[in-house]
Amino acid sequence: MRVQEKIIESLLWLSAAITILITISIVWVLLSESVLFFSEVSLVRFLTEKEWTPLFADKKFGILPLVAGTFLTTVIAIAVALPIGLTIAIYLNEYAHARFKTYIKPLLEVLATIPTVVYGFFALTVVTPFLQSFIPGLAGFNALSAGIVMGIMIIPMISSLSEDAISAVPRSLREAAYGMGSTRLQTAFGVMVPAASSGILVSVILAISRAVGETMIVAIAAGQQPRLTLNPFVPIETITTYIVQVSLGDVPHGSLEYRTIFAAGMTLFVFTFILNNLSFWIKKKYQEKYD
Repeated sequence: MRVQEKIIESLLWLSAAITILITISIVWVLLSESVLFFSEVSLVRFLTEKEWTPLFADKKFGILPLVAGTFLTTVIAIAVALPIGLTIAIYLNEYAHARFKTYIKPLLEVLATIPTVVYGFFALTVVTPFLQSFIPGLAGFNALSAGIVMGIMIIPMISSLSEDAISAVPRSLREAAYGMGSTRLQTAFGVMVPAASSGILVSVILAISRAVGETMIVAIAAGQQPRLTLNPFVPIETITTYIVQVSLGDVPHGSLEYRTIFAAGMTLFVFTFILNNLSFWIKKKYQEKYD
């Protein structure tokens, strides 16, 4: 029995070590190539210049248009997913019958298993024509339809994690609210949601991380025109879309233009790293508060 435990312990340690090594390798590749890029392009120019045209004759290396495109689609996605996901979580926890909940929650999470390329073509062929029917001048490729479909994609993440957070609230709080004469709606929004706010906030931050790193939906539906704008009705380009564009193109390996994808990837890595650590910090802070 002790030998089996040692073997299991060794396998678990090996799995953890492999994960850490892979992460270190990814960071090393991004960092090493980014250093070569920034040896030719200044970091200040990269962060402050307002044009991104590294593949043109007149080369500009300002990452701001790609950051703006990523920010715009992410904001739209969260604006769609947060109210819907939170409403679903509250309904499942406070209103739905237990048997209905056991069936509907797994069905809802099926949305998370749909390939993102399918979402992308759905945005391009269904959502965009629908929006064009009542938004005059909406471009065929635009940030709005891509953001809406990204929001649909991350609804299961917000609804599932938020429902888990609400379920973890002590039942005594709900019973105390009912004892004070609160209605079910007042209890849900006045007691349960505030008590589960840390878990809900973590779910939102993780959903933002997922939206920031999304590739295929924006690559198919948002266009590939880097522009510094917050107008959702025009084509834009995100960081991930640009990486796909260069990776599949004819850019010579090892050139300055090719190394831009590592600089863009490093920027994306920093964003997601900050968001994931922020969610971990919030969760840990609230756990210590209630422990």
